[in-house]
This record gives sequence, C-alpha cells and structure tokens, in this order.
Amino acid sequence: MADGLTIHEAAETTGWSPRMLRYLERVGLVNPPRTGAGYRVFGPGELQRLRTLRELLARFDCGLSDVAFAKRVKDDDELREAVDRWLEAEARRPEGVATDDWLRWEQEKHQRLLAHADAA
Repeated sequence: MADGLTIHEAAETTGWSPRMLRYLERVGLVNPPRTGAGYRVFGPGELQRLRTLRELLARFDCGLSDVAFAKRVKDDDELREAVDRWLEAEARRPEGVATDDWLRWEQEKHQRLLAHADAA
C-alpha cells in the first residue's frame, strides 16, 4: 500500500503482533483507517501512536490493560463517576453487624458471591 502499511507490515515495523494491533484497535488505542476492501492501513500517525504507546508503558511501568481501562474511564461518564465514587468511598460496617463480626461477615459474603458465580 503506497499510503500506509498493511497490518503485517505494521507488526513487523513496530514489534507489535497483528493480533495485538487488532486488540489495540478494538479497545480504541489506535484507529487505523481502512481501505474500500476493509484492510487496515497504518500510516505515520498510527505508527507514531504505537511508538509513543510503548514509551508510555515503559515510562510509567504499566500494562496495556491499564491504558485501555483509562481510555474507557475517559470515554464513559457513568464508569468515570462510578470509579470516582468507589475511590472516595470509605469502608462502612453494615448496620446490624457488630464490630467483632465484621471480618467474618465480609468473608462469608465473598464466599456466597463466589459460590453463586461458580454455580452460574
């Protein structure tokens, strides 16, 4: 392709696998345009995004899932508000649970939730 690289050429150039490039597109971290036939075209802008993504991951010692989640939080108001509320919330002992029983109560609640998830 004269105006860009195929996914395999981009993978060879950047060190990301074609599968990883598809994942990065799916989670919205890169957005290569497509040809009329539907093939991805990786131009200089996409290659720069892939290079700077590697630099970001190395600089902050984080994973792709961290950056993908940050993108979701940035784009989804409801998720952002829920995460903000969770980060600001303080643990509170449920009404009717004595301080001495709180740890056991939380453990049992987790066990019930896990048992329910396993049954589903």
